[in-house]
Amino acid sequence: MRYVKLLIVLIFIATFAGCVEEKTEMAKKTFGDDLAFLKKHTDVVILSDTSGNSQVAVLPTLQGRVMTSTAEGMDGLSFGWINRELIASGKIAEHINVYGGEDRFWIGPEGGQFSVFFKKGVQFDLEHWFTPAPIDTEPFELVSKSKSLALLKKDMQLENYSGTIFNLRVDREIRVLERSEALDALGITPAKAVKIVAFESNNTMTNTGTKAWEKETGLLSIWILGMFNPSPATTVVVPFNVGTEDELGPTVNDAYFGKVPANRLVVKDGVLFFSGDGQYRSKIGLSPQRAKPIVGSYDAVNKVLTIVQYNKPQTAVDYVNSMWELQAEPYKGDVVNSYNDGPSEPGAKPLGPFYELETSSPSAALKPGGTISHIHRTYHLQGSEADLDTIAKATLGVTIAEIKSALPK
Repeated sequence: MRYVKLLIVLIFIATFAGCVEEKTEMAKKTFGDDLAFLKKHTDVVILSDTSGNSQVAVLPTLQGRVMTSTAEGMDGLSFGWINRELIASGKIAEHINVYGGEDRFWIGPEGGQFSVFFKKGVQFDLEHWFTPAPIDTEPFELVSKSKSLALLKKDMQLENYSGTIFNLRVDREIRVLERSEALDALGITPAKAVKIVAFESNNTMTNTGTKAWEKETGLLSIWILGMFNPSPATTVVVPFNVGTEDELGPTVNDAYFGKVPANRLVVKDGVLFFSGDGQYRSKIGLSPQRAKPIVGSYDAVNKVLTIVQYNKPQTAVDYVNSMWELQAEPYKGDVVNSYNDGPSEPGAKPLGPFYELETSSPSAALKPGGTISHIHRTYHLQGSEADLDTIAKATLGVTIAEIKSALPK
């Protein structure tokens, strides 16, 4: 009997220890913990506002990406999704290295006859899809840094599906915004209790070659992607321009990986809602006729409202098309995208999981020495739902209650 009691005690201790370990793992979402992990594996540049509460971690060796950020210093919630397993392994994956990061630099188009992800003549499928090394594994050069600003650059050469060679330079300016500057840019006056971190990347692409980039042989675009931690109650919110399909075309492109199920994408008057739970591989996009210069998401578990703004030229209509097919209209692409991760097929391991908010520049028809720039600005706001409600309404046009109830349970 004594041994039975001892066994019960040991089982309880083991179970309790397991729970403590699990809670400890769950607690490792702080910015300080993520920063400690990153510093073990790569160089990290920390930028902050004057208060020191708003901080971002920039990784020059990982393409100058903003890996994560916080609104409350080292003990605050870490907002960017980080692939710890891949980073710690030191291995290089064949098709894509999904390191994570909430502002990373890519170049479009991904698919089509002008794709820089597929070699000439291959099938448009995962087997033949390869992310170009300059935007996947090669480092960016850190040119300079200050307390709130980092400048990075990268010279690269790319070849598209049609055989066109592009010589170019990328310059990235990453800056943390002061609270007052962020609030002015959003046009809001929140309660003092609301915590905020805001940062922007100003990305410039220069044609360093001797030939002009022309539509007939393919153009490039600047593509910024933000990867965030999913939750069962995270909903992406995308305001859009209202109008008939005859006037503005389809409201949303949801055919990237097969049509998105109705319980994961809901289109209402002037706004659409898309699941960011990281459980179902799907993607949506909006055309320049439909897209507004703002997109967001709300994580009801952690009470975090995320807003992304970007510069959208009013007269631009040509955006590269990233659909995985030979395209009849290679410049009828999307401006804004959101991706929700999940298994590519039943039983497969997801890339993350994570969800993404993405924005793109127009296609760049650049003469030698010509440039194009794209600004992508990210805000994270933390607070009570009552305080965040007025912000959501002012920026995205919907209330927190509307966001939470938008998708069928």
